[in-house]
Amino acid sequence: MRITAKAKRKTRERIVEAAERLFREQGFEAATTRDLARGAGIAAGTLFNYFPSKEALALELVLEALERAVAAHEMRTAHPKDLEEDLFALVAACLRELRPLRLLLPAVLETCLGAARSGNCGNEGAEALRIRQLEAAGRLTECHGAGEAFSAIAQQLYWTLYTGVLAHWSRDGSPKQEDTLAYLDASLKMFVEWLTRSAPARRRTP
Repeated sequence: MRITAKAKRKTRERIVEAAERLFREQGFEAATTRDLARGAGIAAGTLFNYFPSKEALALELVLEALERAVAAHEMRTAHPKDLEEDLFALVAACLRELRPLRLLLPAVLETCLGAARSGNCGNEGAEALRIRQLEAAGRLTECHGAGEAFSAIAQQLYWTLYTGVLAHWSRDGSPKQEDTLAYLDASLKMFVEWLTRSAPARRRTP
């Protein structure tokens, strides 16, 4: 019997919903793939037809949260303010949306978004996350007249800053993770200063 695209989509949704619930209840390490399959009402082997690993499932949850955060932020930034302030608001929106998944971030960062980028997560998902964030940041730099300076090097610097903030935040034990916000503020200040200085220099180049 052939499984329809609609049935596959529904099964995938059940897996993601079960993963979010079980990761919260049991923790990422304790929840097994067998637990996840049982929670979704499918056979253990079927799970791997949709996600190659627990890390891939955690990445999917992070991707969905960050997509919601970026969409919400873009709706609120119809009237741009200051580039540094707008970038801070973008990252802060991501942190707010990720709060229920905060304990999943170390696994996602280490296995999916780190330098090694394990194939266990599916590189397409990790790359989608990177592209979505760079597109959002790129639109902000364009709005503030620094789009030309948001070169490949600038994008790599921003992505390094962004993942560094996520890593710091995921393990930040300060009240309400205030240390992360201070780190984000200082990092963005340096980044925006460098970006705005580089823009006229690039325009002067023949």
